[in-house]
Amino acid sequence: MSFLTTRPVWVLIVLLLVFTALAMAGPVLVRRHVTLERLRVNNEVAGFKFATIGVLYAVLLAFVVIIAWERFHDAEEALAAEAGSAATIYGLSPALGEPSAAEVRSRVSAYLRSILADEWPAMARGEWSQATTRALREVYEGVVRFQPTDLRAADLQQELFRELDKLTEARRERLVASEGTVPGAIWFVLFLGAGLTISFTFFFGTQNVVTQSAMTGVLAALIFSAILVVIAIDRPFTGAVVVSRHAISAVLEDMQSVP
Repeated sequence: MSFLTTRPVWVLIVLLLVFTALAMAGPVLVRRHVTLERLRVNNEVAGFKFATIGVLYAVLLAFVVIIAWERFHDAEEALAAEAGSAATIYGLSPALGEPSAAEVRSRVSAYLRSILADEWPAMARGEWSQATTRALREVYEGVVRFQPTDLRAADLQQELFRELDKLTEARRERLVASEGTVPGAIWFVLFLGAGLTISFTFFFGTQNVVTQSAMTGVLAALIFSAILVVIAIDRPFTGAVVVSRHAISAVLEDMQSVP
């Protein structure tokens, strides 16, 4: 589904309109080959079955939308936690004394710049950046190289390691989220269920086929809108709706403003 999840908003809107128009044409085409009287015979039984199918599909669709949105929100929180940990490490580093403090500050800044320059484009492809991994490793090396001379310095080093662990965990969660949430099997069921649910409405018999076509269009627009929401947020770092990089860039700007 990477082809769809990387498309801009206007492409998704065009797809929504196209599929809705095709759905509205369905009742008209069926009416040309099946008489109204034959369709009306099955209205009562078909209505009961359609209600069951509609409920089952609605539950599945709502579940997928909720899960995708939660993962998108988790990606936002992971990025914010990563930026917060980087800011904390940068803020604590002066207590290390020179030259360790300058070394750690420089490496944290390099790590954040690598996220924006290297890893952000990689996440758009569902991948990760080796350059950013090396930058993070260098931050660890800078903290490890520091040799505490008293208990206060040892406690400070432990606190830096705890923040580094939080930063690493947040990065890992961010990278996992960039790969997408909905597996291929679920995508198949979503599109198959949409097609079956909408096609079922073609075989109801109403006196005015234009009215029936309009009702089918409304149903199709709602279903496809929900699916397009999932497509837009399935991969939080690419496509129509993306997680803002402001959390990282704001921390980096603050670091650069400190003399």
